[in-house]
Amino acid sequence: MLLIQNGLLYTMETEQPLRADLLIRDGKILEIAEKIDPTERMEILNAQDLRVFPGFIDAHSHIGIAEEKRTAQGDESNEGTNPITPCVRAIDAINPMDSAFHNALAVGITGVMVGPGSANAIGGQFAFIKTDGRRIDDMIVLAPAAIKLAFGENPMTNYGMNGNIPSTRMGIASLIREEFFLAREYFENDGSGEKTFGMECYRELFEKKIPLKAHVHRTDDIFTAIRIAKEFGLDLTLDHCTEGHLIAEEIAESGFPAIVGPSLASRTKDEVSLSDFKTPGILQKAGVRVALTTDHPVSRIQYLPLCAALAAKEGMDKFAALCAITINAARICRVDHRLGSLKVGKDADLVIYDGNPFEIASSVRATIINGKIVWPK
Repeated sequence: MLLIQNGLLYTMETEQPLRADLLIRDGKILEIAEKIDPTERMEILNAQDLRVFPGFIDAHSHIGIAEEKRTAQGDESNEGTNPITPCVRAIDAINPMDSAFHNALAVGITGVMVGPGSANAIGGQFAFIKTDGRRIDDMIVLAPAAIKLAFGENPMTNYGMNGNIPSTRMGIASLIREEFFLAREYFENDGSGEKTFGMECYRELFEKKIPLKAHVHRTDDIFTAIRIAKEFGLDLTLDHCTEGHLIAEEIAESGFPAIVGPSLASRTKDEVSLSDFKTPGILQKAGVRVALTTDHPVSRIQYLPLCAALAAKEGMDKFAALCAITINAARICRVDHRLGSLKVGKDADLVIYDGNPFEIASSVRATIINGKIVWPK
């Protein structure tokens, strides 16, 4: 057992932090109380003058798939040979030896949503994993966790320049609609024919257990993703949502959440020319549930707390900005029953800072996953 004493706990269950002790047993939070008497069986961590947060979450990443310090052999981001690849699984490509996992732990990122890139109209299956481990099977929290879609420039460039479909936004939408039409027909006739691998990968999507994860930057692509999701009765997250601040009320009306970023990256493409840290705050104030993404390695994963700080600086409520990398990220990724807040029964994944994590000079004193201190090693 691990007893964290005298910490200022930002539980994310309420806005106000509380001074309390936190007891961990068997990888779970066992008790939170003003005073917990230690026993001989407990390891003690004195958190006096320190701040304790739930482990941070990056809600959209390619960590371990687009590896740092590797050549093209370390980039497994896209199966760019077919615009429709729903059956490829992130867990078969994530390399836990990627040095970026070390960087994630160093700033208190304990959970990440990881999946294929955006070369394909339907790119494959995301997984939600923890950031400590050597064997991906032991790091998985949820897999599959989402089905990736991509609209706009990337699929058009990857295929259209070679004379293949999709070369237009119409082509992307048509391919996706055709695939979902066939999938809906397959599930409507479930039991009357043979099961197929190519359709079974959509089962949890059509049962609304997992969402579509749509790469969308421009307003027209955002609306197309919403249109298709509603047409087929599917859940959706709007990832990147770069121009979301221009249509915040309409996004709020859709009921779908937004995962905003990478706002720290360069505006190297036409689609991201309006990228701005004001977007998360405008969406949040319109009533949209918001999480943040570094889109690692587009911007490096260790800058996730900085991204939240910059969103707060540009108008996002400070508590909402913290929620965007903790409880709201967990809710959007559908792992909030285990992660995202400090609550009895949840996984003991947390980070201890010596100051405000939104301040650049603050440092991590300890990152804990499954009740074990994983940083510093």
